[in-house]
Amino acid sequence: MNQTPIITGKMTITSKGIGYVKNPDLEQDIEVQNQFLNTALHGDEVEVTLHAKVEGMRQSGEVTKIISRAKLGFVGVIDKEAGRTFLIPDDKKMYIDIMVNEQKTMGAENGQKAFVVITKWDDPKKSPEGEVRQILGNKGDNNVEMMSIVLEKGFDTDFPDEVVAEADDIERNERIIPANEVAKRRDMRDTFTCTIDPFDAKDFDDALSLKTLPSGNYEAGVHIADVSHYVREGSALDKEALKRGCSIYLVDRTIPMLPHVLSNDVCSLNPNEDKLTFSAVFEMTPQGEIVSRWFGRTVINSDKRFTYEEAQGIINAGSGEYADTLLTFKSLAEILRKEKFANGAIDFETTEVKFRLDENGKPLEVYKKERLDTHKLVEDFMLLANREVAKFIIDEHEKRKEDPLGIYRNHALPERERLTDLSIFLKALGYTLDIEKKDVTPKDIQTIINQATGDVNEQLIKTATIRSMAKAVYATHNIGHFGLAFKYYTHFTSPIRRYPDLLVHRILQDTLDNKRTDDKKAAYYMMAARQSSDREVSASEAERASIKYKQVEYMMSHIGETFDGVITGVSEWGIYVEEAETKCEGMVKLRDLNDDYYTLNPKTYTVTGGSTGKKYTLGDKVRIKVLGADLEKKIIDYRFV
Repeated sequence: MNQTPIITGKMTITSKGIGYVKNPDLEQDIEVQNQFLNTALHGDEVEVTLHAKVEGMRQSGEVTKIISRAKLGFVGVIDKEAGRTFLIPDDKKMYIDIMVNEQKTMGAENGQKAFVVITKWDDPKKSPEGEVRQILGNKGDNNVEMMSIVLEKGFDTDFPDEVVAEADDIERNERIIPANEVAKRRDMRDTFTCTIDPFDAKDFDDALSLKTLPSGNYEAGVHIADVSHYVREGSALDKEALKRGCSIYLVDRTIPMLPHVLSNDVCSLNPNEDKLTFSAVFEMTPQGEIVSRWFGRTVINSDKRFTYEEAQGIINAGSGEYADTLLTFKSLAEILRKEKFANGAIDFETTEVKFRLDENGKPLEVYKKERLDTHKLVEDFMLLANREVAKFIIDEHEKRKEDPLGIYRNHALPERERLTDLSIFLKALGYTLDIEKKDVTPKDIQTIINQATGDVNEQLIKTATIRSMAKAVYATHNIGHFGLAFKYYTHFTSPIRRYPDLLVHRILQDTLDNKRTDDKKAAYYMMAARQSSDREVSASEAERASIKYKQVEYMMSHIGETFDGVITGVSEWGIYVEEAETKCEGMVKLRDLNDDYYTLNPKTYTVTGGSTGKKYTLGDKVRIKVLGADLEKKIIDYRFV
């Protein structure tokens, strides 16, 4: 007797309420129509029973079991009607409203935004039942909207009481470093050390030190806040940090991974204070060759807190406070960077935007973030430390004939399908990426980027290239980093704001102490790597959502005005255009192009008029007028002028 095929996988749901689950045996995902979702939600791990295959049709199926829920909490607007209360979710992938028990509304009023958790949903023909856990306030208020984004992505805005108490206890009892702790460490307080960070930074993870040796070589140190000294394994702080995974950087605020007393004070490498650090120290020749490396716990005292702009000004002038040291850092960093690109690393540098807000959070200005040489300088030394720590952990374990289990930052080769799409995209812009003759290497990608330098489509090509790449993830076994062309790579340099870095510090200390990783710890690392990768994605989505919200809000004040733009995408319903200065992306709907009937050619990424032959394609510079901006839908409507 033939059994009905069953597969398991993660559910993806579109804004139309249709679900898709990957099938390892088919190129196309399995489609699950709304009536067959059976309460499955976006991101859920599900079991799907396949329907009988119909020739020429996509394979369909029905959810027969929900293995695990991705989330049960949703942000939305309270809707009270005919004595019943519902939450209309902000998340467009949540295809059904949530009915709120009248005794569990917390007094939420009609039209307010609230955070609701589903408590019961066992009948797909009925609405899920839920209860209000937090009233956020009035729709449109800046604080309410920013909190909505954070909660919607599954992050907490406040810390549990036991976590706050634990952090306060550390601040009270351990802020002053005892002499016996200093005695255990390499004392580097007499070596010149500085931090280089954004002007508004409050948490300083990393510092750089430099000393000239009698041989004429340099001792260059990368010093990272020793968070693992304060956040002990299994503590309430540790569990909360794992749960959060990382800090979130919204347009107007930071939602930290650790309480402020740790992230901004006890752990932060503030100037002119003794601080505990975990360091990677390199002896380097003036030509940038690494003669030796040392890893271990240290104590430092930062001599100077530079902003990127301040350090850049001194470097440009060639004089000023600590000018010689900054110029040496720059020289060594340039050598490291040149070597990185010579080995095939891809230049993923893209344009970012920042906002100037008024006291109510309303955007007054959107401007491009300037990328300075000092940004690159710090990045190059952090990449060096991350690479060398990964290599050291692997080398030491292999010497002992042990499995080099750790937390690595892996970036796999791009999927074939994505490379094909990228090749077609580049061809439409006049560039050739040969994907037929051999495996594509990072050098092949970088060659295209180099060719596009100075081209009007440079940023567009970089963005498309990034989108074609596999997502970098955390894993317990190293496969290297495709984009950086590094054989070994991890994250060691930001333990204040990333949980994997905190784990890498523990792993590095265990490696130095010659401790083996037992099965229990190995299982924990696997779980933490997987969870941290998921949390990172959610944090990135929250950050992008806050930027998009502010861009739409900014354009609401500029309806009727005209701007320069560039076409960034085409679809069967419209043309995506990005405003040149603010990077505010909106759409020119095809139905609004009333001078002709336009159709899409997806292979050439072109929209063409049937009568006139007029074409719109990727990278075209255009003049646009702002027709409207909708904060609820997070969309901007443009028209060509």
